[in-house]
Amino acid sequence: MTEALVKTSGITKEFSSVRVLNDISVEIRKGEIFGIIEENGAGKSTFIKILSGIYEPTSGTIEFAGKSAELRDPKDAKRIGVSLIPQEFNLVPTLNVYENIFLGDELRRRSGLLDRRGMIERTRELMEGLNAKVDPSASIAGLSVAQKQMVEIAKAIKVDAKLLIMDEPTTVLTSHEIEILFKLIRSLKAKGVTVVYISHKLKEVKAICDRVMVLRDGEFICLEDTADLRTDEMARRMVGRELSQIFPAKSAPREELLLEVEGLTVPGVIADVSFKLRAGEILGFSGLIGAGRTELAETIMGIRKASAGKVVVAGRELSAGSPAQAVRAGIAYLSEDRQGSGILTSFAMNKNVTLVSLGDYARPFIDRKKELDKTRFYVDQFEIKAPSLDARLEKLSGGNQQKVSLAKSIDAAPRVLIVDEPTRGVDVKAKSDIYAFIRKLADTGLAVMFISSELEEIIGMCGRVLVMREGRVQGELDGEGINEEEIMYYATGIKGGL
Repeated sequence: MTEALVKTSGITKEFSSVRVLNDISVEIRKGEIFGIIEENGAGKSTFIKILSGIYEPTSGTIEFAGKSAELRDPKDAKRIGVSLIPQEFNLVPTLNVYENIFLGDELRRRSGLLDRRGMIERTRELMEGLNAKVDPSASIAGLSVAQKQMVEIAKAIKVDAKLLIMDEPTTVLTSHEIEILFKLIRSLKAKGVTVVYISHKLKEVKAICDRVMVLRDGEFICLEDTADLRTDEMARRMVGRELSQIFPAKSAPREELLLEVEGLTVPGVIADVSFKLRAGEILGFSGLIGAGRTELAETIMGIRKASAGKVVVAGRELSAGSPAQAVRAGIAYLSEDRQGSGILTSFAMNKNVTLVSLGDYARPFIDRKKELDKTRFYVDQFEIKAPSLDARLEKLSGGNQQKVSLAKSIDAAPRVLIVDEPTRGVDVKAKSDIYAFIRKLADTGLAVMFISSELEEIIGMCGRVLVMREGRVQGELDGEGINEEEIMYYATGIKGGL
């Protein structure tokens, strides 16, 4: 049997006497791709933070390459060869790409001055290896979420890591970009690098991982060869029970038009986009990364300024202005960048829920009881796992943070809901809950603009799909025409051009 690179014995972690990880003993072999799956909040983030030196275990020991390892901080972990690609971005927005990649590890000339040319060239090589079109000198603040993900990957692989931990690395990547990443992972494995791969996309885990460990409620459930587990069995072991059909039944939209977009244009970003969205409809927006879907949503919301076109909400034209005007008109927006623009992690959960709708709770002072009651409703509705209703969001897992972000988006009782990558970083059970809730909202008459890079959920959720390419609507699909092949034909320009 292959020698172990990492061996944990009795790893346990408690926060304020609350045990979130209990007695985890496992061996991770040299040169294997080791998968970890769980429900949100079941302990995997804590486990990998212990492996990468962010947390110290309450009890238990770690061996690395046969020697005892005391990982007091990330520098200790990096020193022995551990590199982490986090689920949430850890980038400095005011710096450019190459400065982020080499932050704290800058290349220098013999004179001691920074070797900027060398860092730029090395960054260009890393990006070319990832087939990522990212300018090394570009500002992080101007990059898309997918481009930021590629920067995080490049930052992690620039060093010769012995253990590379990837936490939800594909949540914002297209199928083509995932293929490139998988090729990279397999090449790292061939060089003897051990990869810990965390994902809620069970088909990916099945495709790329040699073995998979299942955690539930902080407890070790099983460790199996992925070849011996079907994806439905993985899901069952994660949640401890059988899952019903993940996508709810589709239903026909109503006649009432709630959103009309005509000729919307932002130079260099989107061009002459027009569509109509009816009450009760879930309209999908698909396309490759950079196709303009998020930019379209931001323009409708007033985050970006249109040079031409108009937006009409329930028969009234929305004057170009600000997100606040869009909210008053009845539009809500769930951002794809959860921590960047969706929530405030340093705020309590109840204060995040009411960020957009705070005026509804002021009489004139904020009615904290009403705020907590409404937060309790969403906690029950979404099965949000949190220590308390006023717990700070930084204490919640990424999936539970996403549920709070969705609650915030709908608390203002919108008529139109725009969701951008609504299940990013969310486990299979939570996905099913979110899909069902979005369907329930549509059935009450809400109009939903559903943006996703996951073709499976576009196909499963949407009765009609617009495929975008290079800032334009390339094609429209409905009924039986909504399938992966047709979507990719339009997304890549083989078909279409409305």
